[in-house]
Amino acid sequence: MQKVDLKKEMKHLYNPSGKEVDFVDVPPMNFVMIDGSGDPNTAPAYQEAIEALYAISYTLKFTVKKEQEIDYGVMPLEGLWWADNMSLFSTANKSIWKWTAMIMQPEYVTRALLESTLQQVSKKKKLPALALARFQSFHEGKSAQIMYVGAYSAEGPTIERIHEYIKSHGYSFDGLKQKHHEIYLGDPRKAAPDKLKTVIRQPVQVK
Repeated sequence: MQKVDLKKEMKHLYNPSGKEVDFVDVPPMNFVMIDGSGDPNTAPAYQEAIEALYAISYTLKFTVKKEQEIDYGVMPLEGLWWADNMSLFSTANKSIWKWTAMIMQPEYVTRALLESTLQQVSKKKKLPALALARFQSFHEGKSAQIMYVGAYSAEGPTIERIHEYIKSHGYSFDGLKQKHHEIYLGDPRKAAPDKLKTVIRQPVQVK
């Protein structure tokens, strides 16, 4: 049995410094994704997406372990966030937010394996968001990021810090083509809000 620690192998992407904002080149990676809209704290669609993503990802993990004898840990939940009108994108009006909830999948997971897994999961559980799941390669490229520790509601100053860092280095982003990206390393059900770890990432437009 081959054991793989994906987060350790990609430490620069999933465990960056919390002291300074830095640029990183994010390579193409495969994800299982589900799109939706609305306030993540109140919209049933967001919780349904998370439930489906974890059910899919754990089933994929156990299938790979059984069939390929490779044991890896399921990767953390990630989210892309935006609004159709970015001038209105703020925590004051989360009902207009658009999002993509997603979990990265290792190279052992193929589109065909995902399709068979979806059928497998659908037989065991009735998950409304299961039909919305898709397998997609995602390439962010040059991005600014930092590790943030604290409540999700208090991210604002850290996000501004990233934006200022990007501007000070002569780069820009539009929020639609280069979406705000968060990687959730903590579990809000188990950890205190001020202990939650989140990688905050903003891809930039490369001229």
